[in-house]
Amino acid sequence: MRESLLQFGISALVIVIAGTFLVKFADKISEVTNLGRLFVGSILLAGATSLPEFLVDVSAVRHHMPDIAVGDLFGSSIFNLLILAIADLIHKGTSPIFSRASSKHALLGAISIGIASIAGLAIFLESKLVIPTFAGIGMGPILLTIAYFLGSRILYYDQKIYEAKVEHQPKIQDKKYPAIKAFTGYFLSAFVILIAAPYLSEAAGEIATLSGLGKTFIGTTLVAFSTSLPELVSTIVAIRNRAYDLAVGNIFGSNTLNIVILIPLDFFHHGSLLASVSPNHLLTCIATILITSVAIVGQLYQVEKRKLLIEPDALTIILLVILTNVSLYFLGQTH
Repeated sequence: MRESLLQFGISALVIVIAGTFLVKFADKISEVTNLGRLFVGSILLAGATSLPEFLVDVSAVRHHMPDIAVGDLFGSSIFNLLILAIADLIHKGTSPIFSRASSKHALLGAISIGIASIAGLAIFLESKLVIPTFAGIGMGPILLTIAYFLGSRILYYDQKIYEAKVEHQPKIQDKKYPAIKAFTGYFLSAFVILIAAPYLSEAAGEIATLSGLGKTFIGTTLVAFSTSLPELVSTIVAIRNRAYDLAVGNIFGSNTLNIVILIPLDFFHHGSLLASVSPNHLLTCIATILITSVAIVGQLYQVEKRKLLIEPDALTIILLVILTNVSLYFLGQTH
């Protein structure tokens, strides 16, 4: 147990350090290329910070631990939203972070809800019915693929309409910083995360076995928290730079990618992946949908001035995350 905890801690620390540099170089890329923080944050940063989920879950599936993989994906999405809620709690501004964030990200949040709903429905149906696979791929990932491309198409055209409107965002130019250095640093940081991530899965599986807490609980909490560390770092940096749209866009973008990761995972699993996992994951799936809905309401409800220490939407998210993890713990004890 001690060796597993040490391995887990070292791996998580490496991911935190690499994630810090990842944000630095991603921000430099947005400056030297003039792509803007919104694009870089939603595509490059969200994609790179989702690398731990992908590598951890591939390793978990290949080691015959599908519950660790699926639990990590849903759990990371919950922790990502918790990051925003905690950030709202410690934010010293006069307006809450959720209301300051651009409402255009609500569309991405709604798409992530739809994708998570498909995943939850697939888990439920495949736990009750025998649904045929196609070339070894379950029906759930196939539907997720279709939904993801449709959602991407909607976002693309919505972005085109949005860009046609008047928008001005302050940009910090750094023409002296070499573009090759920014991209090299970005890819090296992402590579370090790729190397460290599989060790998280191995340590989490051993801790789950030795502790007896249940792999669903461990996968949704321990692994999910650590693989969300890059999102935590990037969100803190974005908030410090007052780039609230980048912070929320990165979280929603990462959450969408988390669920979409189920698609390639099915290639590494013999048979349908979602048919072989515990129905307990429906709890985290529903919680993800509910918490995302609360975050979207917080975005769309504009408040001129903060009246409380913490806004009701952020407080609700924190309480829902605590309730979800407590419920998962007791569900793990019964299995």
